[in-house]
Amino acid sequence: RMKSFTLVALLAPLATEAHYIFNRLIVNGASIGGEYAYTRRNSNSYFPAFPNELMNSPDLRCNKGAKPGSTATYTVKAGDKIGFKLFNNEFIEHPGPGFVYISKAPGAVNDYDGSGDWVKVMETGLCRGTPGIDSNWCSWQKDRLEWTIQKDIPAGEYLVRVEHIGLHEGHVGRAQFYIECYQLKIESSGSGSPTPAVKIPGLYSSSDPGIAFNKWNNPQSYIMPGPKVWDGN
Repeated sequence: RMKSFTLVALLAPLATEAHYIFNRLIVNGASIGGEYAYTRRNSNSYFPAFPNELMNSPDLRCNKGAKPGSTATYTVKAGDKIGFKLFNNEFIEHPGPGFVYISKAPGAVNDYDGSGDWVKVMETGLCRGTPGIDSNWCSWQKDRLEWTIQKDIPAGEYLVRVEHIGLHEGHVGRAQFYIECYQLKIESSGSGSPTPAVKIPGLYSSSDPGIAFNKWNNPQSYIMPGPKVWDGN
């Protein structure tokens, strides 16, 4: 009996500390650079940020302490499949949705603070069943979020915001936000109009049903927070 109690006591902290950072760039299956090679480094490391800290703060853009001029910019092309991989071979071990947002810099993305318009270009939610079962989420136990760059995207330098929201404590106002920003220059002949545009902060409210979410009372559905995904036109 004592042995089993000790094992549970040891495992419990690990279960609550399944934190992660999206900080490795994958392009068409190939790993590009190392950790933070093209990712703005945040100051809270792999710890999450919470709604009461983020909703009305510019930190909602790229996370705490992530500033312009802190990383390099990598050139990709429309149509490329981009992976935003977790550091240290970690896996997404919290239930919840994942997103990619883009904001076109007025000039060099290295100088851009993300105060312009943002557009959602990818979202991943439930793959099956109901949201109270962790393994029903598409991103569960994955080591990355992925975005295939829409063919009609206008050329330019972009701040690319990658986000996963852990919902296991959403019911007590503590949805966990894991956010990183990549700097990408996108080569394209596209002439699309990425919409709908939003500002960050202003993207979410703490009371959004997809953020103040209770996964523990057998929910039957989930409402994605934020705007609709750009249709690619």
